[in-house]
Amino acid sequence: MTLRKPPATSPAPVAPPPRWAVRTAHLTALVVLPSGLWRIALVLGHPAGYTEAGFEPFATADAKVWMPALSVLSELVALLTMGLVRPWGETVPRWIPRIGGRMVRPMAAVVPAALGAAALTLIWGTVPLWWTYPHEEMTATGNLVVGILYQPLFLWGPLTAAVTFSYYRRHRVRRPG
Repeated sequence: MTLRKPPATSPAPVAPPPRWAVRTAHLTALVVLPSGLWRIALVLGHPAGYTEAGFEPFATADAKVWMPALSVLSELVALLTMGLVRPWGETVPRWIPRIGGRMVRPMAAVVPAALGAAALTLIWGTVPLWWTYPHEEMTATGNLVVGILYQPLFLWGPLTAAVTFSYYRRHRVRRPG
């Protein structure tokens, strides 16, 4: 009995993601949640740590659109990290028109995820310094609470980078030799 070699178009089997990567992907979605919930509180009319004068810009119609939109968009971007540890990160879901059912080229996932991780690290890298900046428009308690709610965002980029690296390692082409 001879073993047949799989056709060249068939992808090599990929190891399942390590448990730490799956947990890290879930954690990525959770670190975005506190700041998003805080913005939702502002939209619902709660000053959420702002003085009366400081809250005025958030009581506008524009703010009531962009703050929930930012919260939802941030959470959706964070949830994309799950694709690096789930089957839909390897095969495009069938319900997506024209490309559903196709294999995801690993670099088509790795490059945007790595660039996103780098951007998030740059954007949120100074969050631990929150309390060194003046926030006259906030109450002392509000300054403390908002600072605490935003601190998890510091981890968003590094967590995404770790899950991206795990995905890359599982999908890289191994050359014989």
